[in-house]
This record gives sequence, structure tokens and C-alpha cells, in this order.
Amino acid sequence: MSLRYVEAYKRLEKILKAPYVNLICDGFRRGFVSRNKAPVKGEDGQADRSFGDSSLFAHWGQDLSPDSRRVALKMFQYFGYNGYLSDRLSLDRPIPDLRPDGCRNISYPSNLPQVSIVFIFVNEALSVILRSIHSAMNRTPSHLLKEIILVDDNSNSDELKEKLRDFVDETNSQHPGFIKMVRHSKQEGLIRSRVSGWRAATAPVVALFDAHVEFNIGWAEPVLLRIKEDRTRIISPSFDNIKYDTFEIEEYPLSAQGFDWELWCRYLNPPKSWWHQANNSAPIKTPALIGCFVVDRLYFEEIGLLDEGMEVYGGENVELGVRVWQCGGSVEVLPCARIAHIERAHKPYTEDLTSHVRRNALRVAEVWMDEFKSHVYMAWNIPQEDSGIDIGDISERKALRKRLQCKTFRWYLVNIYPEMRMYTDTVAYGVLKNSLKNDLCLDQGPDTDNVPILYLCHGMTPQNVYYTSTQQLHVGVLSPTIDDDDNKCLVDVNSRPRLIECSYAAAKRMKLHWLFTQGGSIQNRKSKRCLELVASNDNEFGYQLALQKCTGQKWSITNVLPGSSF
Repeated sequence: MSLRYVEAYKRLEKILKAPYVNLICDGFRRGFVSRNKAPVKGEDGQADRSFGDSSLFAHWGQDLSPDSRRVALKMFQYFGYNGYLSDRLSLDRPIPDLRPDGCRNISYPSNLPQVSIVFIFVNEALSVILRSIHSAMNRTPSHLLKEIILVDDNSNSDELKEKLRDFVDETNSQHPGFIKMVRHSKQEGLIRSRVSGWRAATAPVVALFDAHVEFNIGWAEPVLLRIKEDRTRIISPSFDNIKYDTFEIEEYPLSAQGFDWELWCRYLNPPKSWWHQANNSAPIKTPALIGCFVVDRLYFEEIGLLDEGMEVYGGENVELGVRVWQCGGSVEVLPCARIAHIERAHKPYTEDLTSHVRRNALRVAEVWMDEFKSHVYMAWNIPQEDSGIDIGDISERKALRKRLQCKTFRWYLVNIYPEMRMYTDTVAYGVLKNSLKNDLCLDQGPDTDNVPILYLCHGMTPQNVYYTSTQQLHVGVLSPTIDDDDNKCLVDVNSRPRLIECSYAAAKRMKLHWLFTQGGSIQNRKSKRCLELVASNDNEFGYQLALQKCTGQKWSITNVLPGSSF
């Protein structure tokens, strides 16, 4: 192994932890941004090295001149999508009607409530914002759309000051007061920006969206009807993808919206109860939201808005979904309301989104998740006590929960999110080290090999280890739902350490149980062999893992859960 191995891990984790819809909200199963980049060809037919391997040109732009490619690449690096192409597309372009067939003949009452549409942005391409506005105006019945509210979270683009203001003034000259502008004097982040937009809204219903979407035909009526029937419903449309490079619309299958134990959002298969209806236009019960949603304006305030103690964004969508369900409301995805959303290649808000999502996740865990908060700490591989992370004051959020007389998180898991895996048998977690070589950690190694290795400690997902009360050692990521691939367990296979799916190893009665106490040996209960380090000239670190007669080597794991007898 070489240092490139850990660098590859870092790149992979950055990809897998891309926020919002990019990957996690696609459940790791679809929407994966291709990293196979086609080289950009110059006029002589040779690869133009000045453009590197940018994914922007994998499926677009081969006919552009070198100067145009440079402009396009610069805009792509700034926006995270093809702003060059966006500026050349019609603001009123047609998009395919991707609604299920059963949606197209539904009739709706005339007395639906009006909606205020809120768009939030920071340093967005002007053409993308304008296309979002145009599609909202063109595809929302005029008698239902009361106003559009633009929340600028302290963009530094001159274009978004002068040209956007000119567009707003021109529109309002024809429709007085139709577009409202809210400009932050400092960057507040997505969460507080959504709340700023809600505060400016006056319609009975508020739709909170990013400013890089395109509405499909007939999106509003089914949403407004469901909220009119029950004001405690929060509604998400069904999302399709606007490809960041070509701006083509990619249809996504109907999905519910959930999350993993790090509280990154992810798409889910609709629940079995929905499939049994055999009606693909029926609302889909969903455990959480991916971020954009529609809500009764006053109910949103009654239920506690968004947690403004969170930073930037990430986790607020999970917190809202959990809170609404536990406190008496419901959350739905509507197949008949389809909206296309640009999935950026990279984000403008912050380079260190992960630290904000982690902090936000801990706030959610401490307020709403009761005894299951340990799962969030485990997933992030941080100690449950004295984590060193300041999550801010949560007293108001705890008081909100008490005032609303909300149910327990166990109730939520059993009744709303039964697909979520529980890990209540975990007694210790973290990285696993041998005292013989304290800078090396047990590591799952290349995922295709199923061979655990020793590697320099970096503390990322491949080095996460979980020891259970049933004496199993899980290595690597915890599968978030029961539909995902099973967890990998350490197994003695013919006197060699291997990583095998836990359920398979248990079914085959393999040697997957280990006697382990903090600061002691790791001994297989059946074979009596110990996991130990042995000298090796074939390994760049001088040691490799082996199963052998116990020599008294000592292992330690980072965190022990409070109250465990481990």
C-alpha cells in the first residue's frame, strides 16, 4: 500500500459526503457524478492540457473555441454548474412532463390557498435565478401564486445587485409588489435564509426552494390541495435532476426521503404500503425531507420553523421531518408535483461543510433522538461525552419539544422509519489500535478485497470499528437501512482475518465472535486464535495482521459507550 491509498480515501469521502441532493440524497445508488472525464481537444485535435480533466467537458463543449472553453471552465469552477450554457438557454425553455400518467386527469377545486414561493441563493448565476422565477410564474396558475420572494444571502456578485434589481423593478412595474427582495448584510447560511424568506411571505402557504430549479406543469395544485385538507402536512415535490454540465433533465424514480446516522439525507424506496396501493400518483409517506418543501405558513411557525441555531446547512431537513412526525404532523412526497433541481458538482457556501453538518447532527441528536443519539455519535466516530464540539444552546429546542408534547424517537423509528437499522447492541466504537504500533489502525482496505489491513490512522469511514455485546467486530460504514448492503464483520477464515457480511457469516456459522476488552487481546471465541501484528518486509509499515497463538498483544478502541460493561 502507498500514501495514495489514504489520499484516495479522502477523495472518496469528499465525494460520498457531497451535501444535499448530489449523492447522499440519491442514496448512494444514483445521481453519482461521473469522475471519468473526457479530455478536451484543441483545434489541432490534441488534448488541450490547459483544461485538465474537468468533468464539464465530458459530455459537452467539444465544439467550443479554446477561449470559450476557458470562459466556460472559469464559470463552472465558480458556480459548480455550466453557467456558460445556462446564459445561452431560453429562460422559458420547455421541459418534459415527467408526471405519472395518473396525475394528468385529476381535477382540483378552484378555492385552493395561495402560495408564496421563496428562492434563496448566494452567488448564483443570474440566468439560473431568472429561469427559476420564469418557470414558477409560467407553471403556477396566476390566481394561486401570490408573490415570489428572493433571499440573497450576501452574494458578492455585481450582476446579482444591478441586473437582478432591474429585473425585479421591471416585473413589479407590471405587477406591483409581486417580487420581494431580502438581502442579508452578512452570510447567514441556507437555514436562516429560508427562515428570512418565510418571514417576508404573506400567502397562507409558503414554498421554500433553492434558486436553481425548474417547475414542471401542474406542480402546485396537488401540493396546495393536500395542505388545504390538512394544514399539518409538510410536502416535498418529487425531484428530477438538471445535469450540471448539459442542463438536460434527467428523470428520477419516485422516492421517499430519509437519512443515515450521520444525518446526511438520502433517497429511499417508497414504503411497501405505497406500492400495495398500485397507484403511482398517490402521496408517498416520507420519514424526512431533502431540503426544499412547502408548508402552511402559520403551522410552520407553530411547529418551530427551522432550527436557527444550526450553521450553514445540512441536517435541518432531517430535524424538521423528525420533529413534524414526532409532534403530530406528517411529511409527504407528491408524485404529481415534479420539480427539476440542478445538482452541482461543488457547492458555493463553504469548503468545510462536513464540520457544519456534524455539529448540526449533534444538535438534532441531543434534542430529538433520546437514547438513539448514541448512533449519531458512533456514525461520526466522536465520543458521546466531552466531544469537544460546541453545538450551541439547545434549551429553546428542548422547551419546544416539551411544549408540543412530542413522541419519542423510538416511536418514530418503529412507526415512521422502520427501514432504519438500529445498533443498540454496540458497546464500543472508533479506531482500533495495537500498542505495538500506535500510529497504525485496523482498516477495511480496498473494498473489493474483503481483507482487513493495517494502515496509517486517518479516522475516516474505512477505519470505523464497532464492537457489539454479541462479540462481533464490524468494520467500515454502518449500513443505514435494512435494505442496504449488510455490514462487514471480522471473521477467522482458515486462520486468516477476513471481512464478511455479518448476516452471511452468522448464517454459515463462521468464526465471527471475538473476546475483547479494552487494553486486552482480541481472541476468536471459537478458534482461540488472536488478532495480532507480525513483522513483515512486504508491508511498507513493517507489520501486517495475522491470526495466531496469543502472545499478549494489547488492543484499544477509541470510545466506550457510557454504561456499557465493556
